[in-house]
Amino acid sequence: MYRTHTCGELRLSDKGNTVTLAGWVQTVRKLGAAITFVDIRDRYGITQLLLGEDLTSQLEQNPLGREFVLQATGTVTERSSKNANMPTGDIELTVTSFKILNKSAVPPFTIQDDTDGGDDLRMKYRFLDLRRNAVKKNLELRYAVNRAARNYLHQQQFMDIETPFLIKSTPEGARDFVVPSRMNPGQFYALPQSPQTFKQLLMVSGYDRYYQIVKCFRDEDLRADRQPEFTQIDCEMAFVEQEDILNMFEGMIKSIFKEVKGIDYNEAVPRMTWEDAMWNYGNDKPDIRFDMKLLNLKKPASVYTEKADQAALINGADFKVFDEAETVIAIAVPGCSEYTRKQTDELTEWVKRPQIGMKGLVFIKVNTDGTYKSSVDKFYAEDRLKSIADAAGAKAGDLVLILAGAEERTRKAISDLRMEMAGRLGYRKDNEFKLLWVLDFPLFEYDEEGNRWVARHHPFTSPKPTQIETMINNNPVIENAAEYLKHPYATIKANAYDMVLNGNEIGGGSIRIYQRELQEKMFAALGMDKEEQLHKFGFLLGAFEYGAPPHGGIAFGFDRLCAILGGSESIRDFIAFPKNNAGRDVMLDAPATIDEKQFDELQIKLNLKS
Repeated sequence: MYRTHTCGELRLSDKGNTVTLAGWVQTVRKLGAAITFVDIRDRYGITQLLLGEDLTSQLEQNPLGREFVLQATGTVTERSSKNANMPTGDIELTVTSFKILNKSAVPPFTIQDDTDGGDDLRMKYRFLDLRRNAVKKNLELRYAVNRAARNYLHQQQFMDIETPFLIKSTPEGARDFVVPSRMNPGQFYALPQSPQTFKQLLMVSGYDRYYQIVKCFRDEDLRADRQPEFTQIDCEMAFVEQEDILNMFEGMIKSIFKEVKGIDYNEAVPRMTWEDAMWNYGNDKPDIRFDMKLLNLKKPASVYTEKADQAALINGADFKVFDEAETVIAIAVPGCSEYTRKQTDELTEWVKRPQIGMKGLVFIKVNTDGTYKSSVDKFYAEDRLKSIADAAGAKAGDLVLILAGAEERTRKAISDLRMEMAGRLGYRKDNEFKLLWVLDFPLFEYDEEGNRWVARHHPFTSPKPTQIETMINNNPVIENAAEYLKHPYATIKANAYDMVLNGNEIGGGSIRIYQRELQEKMFAALGMDKEEQLHKFGFLLGAFEYGAPPHGGIAFGFDRLCAILGGSESIRDFIAFPKNNAGRDVMLDAPATIDEKQFDELQIKLNLKS
């Protein structure tokens, strides 16, 4: 037996017991020639070892180093100098014998929380980085979320059913990873972007509550919250409507909060339409931990047809920046009217950065003495500045920030600016969690380049029940590209829903199409002719003819949920062996070339384009 206890297990109640520990050497501290203290570490914690004079002398010939694998036997004793910061800090192991099980080379970085290793170095030696307590806590949280989700779903009578990883490529949106088939020369599998069609087929098969915590694959550009392979909590239910899905999975997330974080999230999760989210926050995943809603001073004619702007507040001033802009949007930032010229200039430079992409920034200071100061004083009198500030909800001491430009860029920029100011003001607290449902997304988006409709979510999403006839009874062809907003398809809302947590989409799903006629109509709207429909999805269309039940589901981004609960911006911190931003595993040096024999077996000839 290599050990009787773990390195985080012993307490004063074990005093006097003879035990054996095994683990990795964290530190070695010698006190003269008589005593050596060794901290030994494993997954469970750290215990201090005390080696007396005889054992210390043995170390002269065979010294210990950091990360040596050590086995030590001795008696549990009470420490004379206790460490209240360690769970095992009241005791130490007075060693009677030890054995070096394996030596270690000098690690390329210090294996402790405040390590001296950069990201690239730690990713190259990820097996060492995983020994650090900070990373271990992340993986423990990931396991806790996994366990909590499974417990809840099991209690709700869901079955965990595996689906294939080698499937048919049906690219719709992100690129597929493809896998050549040796036994079928010239043909390829794809790795699934999600188990979407399989879980729908399981509903047809009668398995009315399905889930998987499953790997998915997308060949797309990467960032902090995106990996080429990622994990979903994938769920589907039969004989349900939207309300059933929302209630079921609101319950799951609340259960995870309770089990993992000890949070009783008793409040009802608010609901917001997609249009209200875009209008009031500038994006479809708003962070509602704080207010700072947008004031839409000017909008293009092509969006938000149900909303009116406040153009009268800025019109007629001969200010070309606003007059020539497609849209003008403002936010009121609390308590920032005392910003200096240097601070407002810094904000202007912030919005000019390439990743934000604006040409400038207009501000209005709502001073505490009742006066108004602005960067556009010469165009707008004080009474008009007051009207704009009032419309934005600004109070005495607040700062109104205004961006103007092209619709898509400006709306994204003001949304980013809102989050930036909230971060500077301390409104985005890691230990505060706020859930939100966003509903009523458009079913279609217009692709200008192709002059056609594309699915906003995916082609299996059903329209709202009241709009199914609109979809079936109208031709999807757009006769005049400039008039696409007048097409009936532009008004159709999806029977879809996203769950948002602290400004991050953590889950998304929909009620699915389950009738063949409607599914064919959806495919046709996306430009698929009958032949293409049958080639890509004939198996699903055929299944719908054999008693497909009404069904719907949702998939949660498991990695992202773990990162938010762990207070991190990056999902990589919560994945044992992640890829870097170039999609490479720098530890394995993958992807890599394969040898000619493998190409010959696959009957593939490599022809790289220069």
